[in-house]
Amino acid sequence: MNAERVLSRIASAVRLRRTAIACAFGFPILAAATVLAWRGLDARAAWVFAGAGLAALAAWIVVRRRAVDPAWLARGLDAHVRAFEDSSALLFSDPATLTALQPLQRERLRARLVAMPEPDLRDTWPARALLVAGALAILVVIAAWRLPAPGPRTGPDGNATAALAARDARIHVTAFNLRIEPPAYTGLPAREQTAPDAKVEEGARLHWRFELDATPTSARIEFHDGTRLALARDGTRWSATRTLERALLYRIVLEGAPALADEGWHTLELVPDRAPEVRVLEPDRTLTLLDGSQRTWALAFEVADDHGVAATTLELTLAQGGGENVTFQQRSIALRGEGEPRALRFRHVLDLAALGIAAGDDVIVRVQVADNRVPEPNLSRSASFILRWPPEAASDGSGVEGLVARALPAYFRSQRQIIIDTEALRDRRKSLREEALLAESNGIAEDQRVLRLRYGQFLGEESSEEESPEGGHDDDHAGPAAGGAPPARFGDPGDAVAAAGHLHDMAEAATLLDTQTRELLRKALDAMWQAERELRQGALDAALPHENRALGFIKQVQQSTRIYLARVGLELPEIDDARRLTGERRGVPPALDLLRDRAVDDTLARFRAALDRGETGDVAALQRWIAAHEAEVPDALGLRAALLRLEERPDCVECRAAVRQRLWPLLQASPPGLVLRPSADDAGRAYLRALAEPPP
Repeated sequence: MNAERVLSRIASAVRLRRTAIACAFGFPILAAATVLAWRGLDARAAWVFAGAGLAALAAWIVVRRRAVDPAWLARGLDAHVRAFEDSSALLFSDPATLTALQPLQRERLRARLVAMPEPDLRDTWPARALLVAGALAILVVIAAWRLPAPGPRTGPDGNATAALAARDARIHVTAFNLRIEPPAYTGLPAREQTAPDAKVEEGARLHWRFELDATPTSARIEFHDGTRLALARDGTRWSATRTLERALLYRIVLEGAPALADEGWHTLELVPDRAPEVRVLEPDRTLTLLDGSQRTWALAFEVADDHGVAATTLELTLAQGGGENVTFQQRSIALRGEGEPRALRFRHVLDLAALGIAAGDDVIVRVQVADNRVPEPNLSRSASFILRWPPEAASDGSGVEGLVARALPAYFRSQRQIIIDTEALRDRRKSLREEALLAESNGIAEDQRVLRLRYGQFLGEESSEEESPEGGHDDDHAGPAAGGAPPARFGDPGDAVAAAGHLHDMAEAATLLDTQTRELLRKALDAMWQAERELRQGALDAALPHENRALGFIKQVQQSTRIYLARVGLELPEIDDARRLTGERRGVPPALDLLRDRAVDDTLARFRAALDRGETGDVAALQRWIAAHEAEVPDALGLRAALLRLEERPDCVECRAAVRQRLWPLLQASPPGLVLRPSADDAGRAYLRALAEPPP
């Protein structure tokens, strides 16, 4: 027998002993854990524990066996056999790498290993530890065996449900299926899902089908609005059907059996059918002026809908005449588009000669689109577009054109002039001294300031620089701080604004411009301010981008969409002569009394205060408030679900926090009020008396 075989036998014996010790420790512990899981939970949990325990035990055995390597054997031989002279590592070394006397020593060790009895390097049996582990495992098995068996057991009458109710067990849904059938007009296919929460199309039909691990007497679906839906039983399967018309919360309730393990509320979120969207491509403006050579008017627009377009109509109105002698001719033209039903493109050309349009007439068109919604389609209408044939100029108006002051275009030309001046100064700055360059740049900055103040008047703004030196309000509201007139190139458009008074002193100033135009003007003012700041420092290159940005915003304001009033007929409701002079106010809302305090519904505030005190609050009152103001609540369904969870679990801290978080955006901010300064105390009055006394 050679030395390699002896070393292999020693390593195998050590590995076998380690495997035996691991099994002796692991199997009792694994058995106890499996029995405990089976009796405390169910058979499925016991199998899971058994599988996980066996995998862990196998991994531990592999780790222990792999630890027995040549290095471990060398250390063991050196520790147990003195004859190896702490040179056992030479037995596992490559002979080609040995030098000097190492080959001779290696051969001596191999001879001694074959001649001597086989060394025993195996681990000793931990008898005491094994006894303790086995005893504990036996005690755990005995204790677990005394627990009641899991799962439904048949009672004396053979009823499994009665046995479940006796031990207050929870029933689980073993299989759940929700089939959603959208309305036929949507063209969407039916779909199925296993999750109880769903987003459902308006008018869709829902089919619930699920199975339970027990058989209750009856079952139903309860909705948050108080309605109920009975579930039909077919063996172990329960089913129900309902058409969804609005968003709901629901839960499954069992009769004659314990409650479900998942007894929470589930959400059916409604996906409404949106109205069609109309985008007009031609014409590109709401008012088009007709010249004498035009014979047709081209119209083009796109229509998009989530479930398809059903009908598209072009409503046409021809207004003829002037003053009070205006006549109207109305007609409708059915259009056919190109493309798929969800996105159609329409083109139509109106023959103006066939319409009979003449000078002074208006042609007003509007597109009306209906979708496929059943029973009532959604309707959308585009804006009205006007084709106007301007009337011939009156002869008595000759010579008046030169008297009209065109103030507004001067505003739009001023910013461009500032840019031209800045670029010219930048080109010749090398030939100027620093003081002269800064002086000219400061002059352009002054022009920019004057222009900024003039535009600020359109937004109702006021600058402290506009006050007169005497402290009063300067009448020259658009002039510079020094009170001088603006440069000549700005024209004199400030007179047009001054003629109407100071805009920020007028109540109507905030509503003269629409929101989009005000925002564009505000951005232009900000860019002018940045340009003025750079010009004050002589930074011409840094000021030019801000000046160009201000000019861009001004051009957007100039080219923004105007609103024109079409000459259409006025249809007033008929006057009920029987109610005249009778004082009958049926259907008339009461007038607002500004002298009386407005009644505020503090249901939300009271409920929020109750939550802050750790109380549940009046959930029913808050539910009634949500029902009355459902359109004002951003997520009414989510708030209802949070309230229902809080009502079922009043001690749930997370549920109370969720309700408080959803109520916060709905609370009205307290109006600011005047707070009286508290009167001085004794020390304060003594201090005031000391201040009033003359110095000694």
